[in-house]
Amino acid sequence: MCDFITPMLAAFGAGGATAAGATAGAATAATTGASLAQIGTLLSIGGSLYQGYAANKAAKQNVALIEQQKETEKQLNAVKDQRERLRFASSISKQAAELAGRGVQLDSPTAVLLGQSAAQEMSFQSQAIRSTGQATQMELTGEQRSLEARGRMALLRGGLSAAGTWLNREPDDWPGLAA
Repeated sequence: MCDFITPMLAAFGAGGATAAGATAGAATAATTGASLAQIGTLLSIGGSLYQGYAANKAAKQNVALIEQQKETEKQLNAVKDQRERLRFASSISKQAAELAGRGVQLDSPTAVLLGQSAAQEMSFQSQAIRSTGQATQMELTGEQRSLEARGRMALLRGGLSAAGTWLNREPDDWPGLAA
């Protein structure tokens, strides 16, 4: 067992058997321990700051992805609205052709009423599609704002954690308070 302790003491500078050598070795070991504690503190501070930065960066990337999704949803919604309007226009034309084929005058009150009803339904359907699209846009915008807030909070949390680590250092790191 002594064969294990002696090289360790020599490595830390305590290699002598005299009282002065032991005292010098203890001082070196204390300095080494303090240095390691300071390094640990600095690593903890750096880790907290980096964690906040990384979380903020990830939030910003997600915000950019949602912006792309919003643009895609906007385009899809416009295409859906256009297709629905074309479908209704085709149905109105087909209905007018059927009425004319049956010998109904297209300016008769019945034909006009059917045309107005179909146009109102087309307008209603188009508005429903647009409203759904707007709701999706608002939802995605809310999600973006939430992610931005979480990113800022991560930066703040990382900074506060780093500050707390700095303030909670070992008492030896605060020489003015030791006296």
